[in-house]
Amino acid sequence: MSTYETDGSGHGHDGPNGGPGSDGSHGPDGAHGHAVETAAHGRHAARLAGDPFADPGLPPHEDRRTDVDERARRWAERQVAALFGLSTLAAIGFVVSFVAIDKDAFVSVPLLGDVGAQNLALGICMGLSLLLIGVGVIHWSRKLMSNMEIVESRHPMRSAEADREYAAEAIKEGVEDSTFGRRPFLIGGSLVGALGAATVAPLVTLRDLGPLPEQKLRRTAWADQQEIVYEHSNLPIKAADVPIGSMITAKPKDVESLNELAKAAIIILRLQPDEVHNARQLEWGYEGIFAFSKICPHVGCPIGLYEQETHHLLCPCHQSTFDVLDGARVIFGPAARSLPQLRITVDEAGYLVAEGDFEEPVGPSFWERG
Repeated sequence: MSTYETDGSGHGHDGPNGGPGSDGSHGPDGAHGHAVETAAHGRHAARLAGDPFADPGLPPHEDRRTDVDERARRWAERQVAALFGLSTLAAIGFVVSFVAIDKDAFVSVPLLGDVGAQNLALGICMGLSLLLIGVGVIHWSRKLMSNMEIVESRHPMRSAEADREYAAEAIKEGVEDSTFGRRPFLIGGSLVGALGAATVAPLVTLRDLGPLPEQKLRRTAWADQQEIVYEHSNLPIKAADVPIGSMITAKPKDVESLNELAKAAIIILRLQPDEVHNARQLEWGYEGIFAFSKICPHVGCPIGLYEQETHHLLCPCHQSTFDVLDGARVIFGPAARSLPQLRITVDEAGYLVAEGDFEEPVGPSFWERG
């Protein structure tokens, strides 16, 4: 049916076949020459003359069983509450799975093979929790909320004040139709519980972030009189065996933990003492032998390139460059700090030993570093 509607002031809105009549004339009715009919809702609707398709209207409203049978309504309310309750249990299962299942455990699943047991349980529990909330809301709306057919004609973007007041009343009626008022705890309470549990349950995964670092990032395995050994052979380094211009990667003796070695790895260099123009570097070294952290303060890459002619250490990742004649000061690249220096000396047998830990944290910056 080809129609157009008006806003009540005689100005029409063209329908699919709207616009002027076939003869281009505009009738005195203000409706482009077509007959104007007044709809039951008080607005004007225009229909083309001779339109063969009659307005079928709306089918008769059919009440649902829950609209006429109080027992069926109560049963539907219990179903909705049960779905929300099961959602809450699934969210609790999410927390239990995270705490109780070993993260290194695996299970065999057809078509998927071996998968992490904890990840599988977490996904099933959280997916089931959200699914049950969705099914419960849909069941609630289809069985318990108002299902009256509503017809609304087009209107200006901003509603008239009367319409706005009507909308506010409709919202109030909707709240009443949702059964919150009659049984606020049965459905409303169970829904709040399900949504709350589904929201809070994922927060336990924050435990995977681990405990606060405390002093772990500020301290390394180095200690007073800790013997310095070669990285691979674990043999002690004798000061007399370190030639001028050489670079040696070293570590503390008897330390095998990769986490500790990641912080404690050092570079041993021997320079001409009269070429070094940093007083603290000379004081913390031994006869031209100096020890610097091997960990770049930019993003933690291991420094492994040494230019003997320029006396520069280079990080291979982002080309940060450090001047070892001036306390390993940054002269190029994104690193923001000099390489930390380790105070060293020799023991009675002439082997290199540390005189304590680094005076500052090694490696890249972290939030608590200050």
